[in-house]
Amino acid sequence: MLFPHLNERQQRLALAAEARLLGHGGVRAVARAAGVSETTVRKGVFELKGGENPLPKGRVRRDGGGRKSAEELDPLLVPALLALVEPDERGDPMSPLRWTTKSLRSLAGELTRQGHAASAPTVGRLLRENGFSLQANAKTLEGAQHPDRDAQFRYINDQAKAHQADGEPVVSVDTKKKEVVGEFKNAGRQWRPAGDPVRVDVHDFPGDALGKALPYGIYDLAADTGWVNVGTDHDTAAFAAESIRRWWNGQGRRDYPGATRLLITADAGGSNGYRTRAWKTELAAFAAETGLTVTVCHMPPGTSKWNRIEHRLFSAITMNWRGRPPTSHDVIVNSIAATTTRTGLTVHAELDPGSYPTGVKVSDAELNAVPVTGHAFHGEWNYTVHPHPAGPAIPTGPTSKPAVVFDRGSLSHPALTGMTRTALSELTEALTADWQALQKQDATTRRDGGERRRAPGGGRKAKLDLADRVLVTVLQQNLALPPTVLARLFAVSKDTIRHTTSEIRRLMDQHAHTPRPPAAHLNTLAGLLVHATAYGATLTTDTKPTC
Repeated sequence: MLFPHLNERQQRLALAAEARLLGHGGVRAVARAAGVSETTVRKGVFELKGGENPLPKGRVRRDGGGRKSAEELDPLLVPALLALVEPDERGDPMSPLRWTTKSLRSLAGELTRQGHAASAPTVGRLLRENGFSLQANAKTLEGAQHPDRDAQFRYINDQAKAHQADGEPVVSVDTKKKEVVGEFKNAGRQWRPAGDPVRVDVHDFPGDALGKALPYGIYDLAADTGWVNVGTDHDTAAFAAESIRRWWNGQGRRDYPGATRLLITADAGGSNGYRTRAWKTELAAFAAETGLTVTVCHMPPGTSKWNRIEHRLFSAITMNWRGRPPTSHDVIVNSIAATTTRTGLTVHAELDPGSYPTGVKVSDAELNAVPVTGHAFHGEWNYTVHPHPAGPAIPTGPTSKPAVVFDRGSLSHPALTGMTRTALSELTEALTADWQALQKQDATTRRDGGERRRAPGGGRKAKLDLADRVLVTVLQQNLALPPTVLARLFAVSKDTIRHTTSEIRRLMDQHAHTPRPPAAHLNTLAGLLVHATAYGATLTTDTKPTC
């Protein structure tokens, strides 16, 4: 009864006092009764007799007394342990721990195999003393950042402020994670009677699903409202555009009755990615239907988590339906629609049973008919889709004879070339001598270095003279026009455009002609016509048979 209330030294002295009271044989009798060694009792008797100096106040054991620590007995234990857990993996490359979970028991076993005896608790103590703790993976690495990443964020912010200041709608769009419909587990917990959780399937086999749900969200930044279109087919550009169309017809038109422009902020990839042709063609159809001028600003690659919809709408939806199995499409739609926040967020959700097949191709002719103009700053990320193209009609079918050829004089307008017509003529004259020398060299030699076998004057006549070639190159540099558009403008092939621009750029470099940064990024012929009309340049065409 007394021992649990005594420390180690007090217990030893109490045992010694009992042994002395018993006299001869008392040490053995007390040791057996108390379950301790006879040596412990003898030490206590020796201390009672005053055989050693009394311990300082508060001490239980003499300095240096007790069992030695594992690291004191084996000075190489700690270095061996740190070699096993160093992030740089500088330990034994053949160690079985290199590719396994480094639990305390596994580390202790490996140390023992190396001749350093240590238990799992000892390993844990040594790791903590050396600044280690259990760590999970931290999702912080974003790869190489684009040099204009921050500038793009500022550009998006400026565009949003400008639209909101004019009373125009600004929305953030994205697709939430696809959900399988059925008796499947949904992450999170909800309050229920104790011992009565919702029973769901043990295995989440896709074949057992009743379908899938694709929530595409549109978040209105100014109104703090969300619209979620829950699809059941595929996440395609057509589905993304239809979701925006449903939002506009159901809520946007009512909230912004006088709107003429719409700003959309979106991720860089997915169904609404900036490289997706179908996304731009579908937006063009939406703009033509509504009469809205649609501006799209994409987040820089690898920064989708900064899109407003992620932490203003989708995070609230995830919190609201956590722990509730998505047993049907109605459950998903109602759970999304019931989402609210204390700051005033309201959400509308509806089911979209439409079919959106994948694999839809958009031809060059169809893309050229899209009236899209890229902005001067990263036109691939920031562009505007206009409701109607301006200028001459653009054929969308296969090229036929006679071909549509644009007048060279109208193409040399300063708004398109970025330089006056006089400066353009002077540049052409400056390159004439070198270009003629280059043509003579090509006429006398073959491309593989041998002698030319064709008589002078033979072969196909060039469709572009030097003035045309300089104009093509200047247009590409100032408007970032792709070869497909330039080929349509000058009624030649894309390969001819590529060869021409490469040739003229080399001559420009020899004459130290440095072009200015592009004034715009125009990816389509219709976009070029819109841009030309906006700056007072009228593009005219004439018809002539192709060679």
